[in-house]
Amino acid sequence: MKKLITLAACTAISMAGIGAAQAADVTFAIGQSSESTMVYRLGTQFDFNRSWWQSDVGRLTGYWDAGYTYWDGDETSSNHSVSITPVFVYEFAGQNVRPYIEAGIGIAAFANTELEDRDLGSSFQFEDRIGVGMRFAGQEVGLRAIHYSNAGLKQPNDGVEAYTLHYRMSF
Repeated sequence: MKKLITLAACTAISMAGIGAAQAADVTFAIGQSSESTMVYRLGTQFDFNRSWWQSDVGRLTGYWDAGYTYWDGDETSSNHSVSITPVFVYEFAGQNVRPYIEAGIGIAAFANTELEDRDLGSSFQFEDRIGVGMRFAGQEVGLRAIHYSNAGLKQPNDGVEAYTLHYRMSF
């Protein structure tokens, strides 16, 4: 638990510096894990405020995502995690609605190493994600698949996935 609190504090401190320079967005997500555990996630995003390869088709951009996830298992397998991930987004051109695809690799820390019948091996995990969605009028709706694993740094390394529907709003 001390590791989780330390990581959360470091994340908050590092995000405070980014947040001072730009406005933050907030994301709410709900879904299920690969073990049928309900997943609830609250996140905040800070855009890179940069674009690459901009054309008539679209542009590459991205954001930092800091999140807290509650994994709602039975009494012995509920878990909490915090994460921070740089996410790259290819946003297709559009007037009112802009579809996008996204991918990112970051880090996460779990409160304990067990989730349902999975043994994650360590509290430290990598977070790999892919997603699709639509942006419109300062909002976003999308689907994500997120995989957590310690990349074999410690055994066992069962890993777990979360599949979520998310809603993002800009302030």
